[in-house]
Amino acid sequence: RPDPGRSRPGPGPGPGGRRPAGGAVRSAGIRFGAIRPGAGLRSGGETDALPATRGRHHAVSTESLPSDAEAEGGQMTLVEHLTELRKRLIISVVAVGIGMLVVFIFYDPIFDFLVSPYCATSDDCRLLQTDPLEGFGVRMRVAGYGGIALAMPVILWQLWRFVAPGLYANEKRYAIPFVASAVTLFVLGAGIAYATMPMALEFLADIGGDNLEQFYSPNRYFRLVTYMMLAFGIGFEFPILLLFLIMAGVLEVDMLRRGRRMAFVIITVVVALITPSGDPYSMLALSLPMILFYEIALRIGSLIEKRRAAAEAAEVAGPAG
Repeated sequence: RPDPGRSRPGPGPGPGGRRPAGGAVRSAGIRFGAIRPGAGLRSGGETDALPATRGRHHAVSTESLPSDAEAEGGQMTLVEHLTELRKRLIISVVAVGIGMLVVFIFYDPIFDFLVSPYCATSDDCRLLQTDPLEGFGVRMRVAGYGGIALAMPVILWQLWRFVAPGLYANEKRYAIPFVASAVTLFVLGAGIAYATMPMALEFLADIGGDNLEQFYSPNRYFRLVTYMMLAFGIGFEFPILLLFLIMAGVLEVDMLRRGRRMAFVIITVVVALITPSGDPYSMLALSLPMILFYEIALRIGSLIEKRRAAAEAAEVAGPAG
């Protein structure tokens, strides 16, 4: 007598050991290929019973189905990453172009502002032009560097928008503080470079001796001033870079603490290389804040790691609870 709990055997193989063609493959009463995306789903995550081929009903679990948020922003292909990068670069370039146009229009007051450190060290602060094309080249160079400075908030915001999809949800809330602090640090660094320029010019004029008469060409002078301000502005972004690497998991706070002495030596060497003037006043004015920013980044990074560990622990304990 057959066991009533055992399912009936399917149709046996036909002649030649083959099963009859046209039979649908069944598993647990559900025909594969019959479930369409969204079929049998109600609002709120409930499921309708799907009719089986033998009159039985089976519920379909939706735990494995991706949510809309995961489908939209969870994963991106390489082509999508490159498309997003191109979009951010185009927006940044357009912002730089608009900034260049603004600086080009207001060139005269900006010129007087940049010449002020030279006027503080010399009674005759006129610049000597030796090339007919030098005036136009200087104006375009000042417009270019000024455009980058004015577009820095947009550039930093686009950088954040490109990196943000790879961060945790609780880390994405740092968007506005990140942009605001980065812009503030850049302006602060450029301001310190501008303030130390008179001392740097006096040092460079005195170290050559009294037999040299100082006549600066506008091309070389503005190159020095703009390079100094950009070097200081970018150097003051150092803590933002450290925090980015900590948030991305590339660096750990314990590793940075162990390598503190080596980091200070590297900072001093890098400052000596990127400071255009090479005078001790400028190098000291840049290296000391970077060392201070290193310590501040360690404190903030430690808080970020603690919050991340707490969030991961709560996420793991949630399903278990």
